Amino acid sequence: MAAGTVGRRLAAALAAIPGGPLGVAVSGGGDSLALMVLLAECAEGRPLRAVTVDHGLRPDSAAEARQAADAAARLGIAHDILPWTDRPSGNLQDAARRARRALIGGWAARHRIGLIALGHTRDDQAETFLLRLARGSGLYGLTGMKPVQQAAGVTWVRPLLSLRREALRDELRARGLDWAEDPGNRDPRFDRARLRAAMPELDRLGLGVERLAETAAALDRAARVVRAAVAELARSAAEPSAAGYLRLDRARLRAAEPELRLRLLAEALRWVSGADYTPRLAQLQALDAWAWDDADAAPARRTLHGCVVERGGGSVTVLREAERTGPAVPAGQVWDGRWGTGPAEPGVTVAALGEAGLAELPDWRATGHPRLALAALPAFRRRGALIAAPFALPREPCHAWLLTEPGRFLAALGPS
Repeated sequence: MAAGTVGRRLAAALAAIPGGPLGVAVSGGGDSLALMVLLAECAEGRPLRAVTVDHGLRPDSAAEARQAADAAARLGIAHDILPWTDRPSGNLQDAARRARRALIGGWAARHRIGLIALGHTRDDQAETFLLRLARGSGLYGLTGMKPVQQAAGVTWVRPLLSLRREALRDELRARGLDWAEDPGNRDPRFDRARLRAAMPELDRLGLGVERLAETAAALDRAARVVRAAVAELARSAAEPSAAGYLRLDRARLRAAEPELRLRLLAEALRWVSGADYTPRLAQLQALDAWAWDDADAAPARRTLHGCVVERGGGSVTVLREAERTGPAVPAGQVWDGRWGTGPAEPGVTVAALGEAGLAELPDWRATGHPRLALAALPAFRRRGALIAAPFALPREPCHAWLLTEPGRFLAALGPS
């Protein structure tokens, strides 16, 4: 059993989350390795299983994944390595983050694991606060990472948020354990690496890790009050669909407080896109001004955050942008970070229905859903041939379901 402050804080964090099997995401770095080691000592009979995503972005990534597997084996913890093979063009860091969540979410479902522990520390919290501040984040973004978060069909927990990075490395040193250092953490091309290099000077100016983390916590308390008001507004003005899109009542929202309207629009974009975060404040403000402006009465359309936003009549509709959905996955895995699929069947893949798929469905209007919404739905294909799609072409035994259903979207808007 881990002793001392670190062990006690981790045990307290574990006591605050539900019981049952616990997965731990391990990269081989010091934070996640320490988390796995300490969980092995503190879990008190809770079943543990570890997982490493090999992004294949660096020459040493495979070796580091094996190193994590070896460490898990020495602790008697089952471990799996998940390779990321479908790397798209564009924002690679964002794609890697989404892929990691989707891969681990699918892994958790296969092993019936409902909780995944992540190794983020108090240092990460302070860095995240500053990075979001520099990017113009609003109130929600500046609240920092949450100790408990729902995404990709599982609950993600961060039991180390009260602990400093160096304290975890001290725990590893005391046990004679080594860890891998990601060279990206020192690469000045990356914002976080530059920020870490500047932290000693910020500390001297009174902007150290503790002060920044405390500020994020204070803003989180304020955000809870705002969230409650946004949830109340959503119950009367938002209509999320089981097909993954959302309609907003223009008249009700135009009459609402601008900050609440902005927050609801942000959460609608996050829910429809399946992203972990909302757009930047400046982008939201521009979209908000356009969405409720009656100067142009004709229907209009914009894109933001992987979504298509349509303005027309009495509503603003937020739909997933089909071209921005995730790559194809085998049936049975999480697709696009927001759809569960099943059953697993050899040779069957899941990807966006798209315009090509809609062309095979001349009766799509009978579904009652917008064309753009249907195009972004998951479609099941065998050797390239369309065999099923929810709402548009329902066929047994293929099923797909939103991991965050409409009811959970409304519930999630409240204090958390």
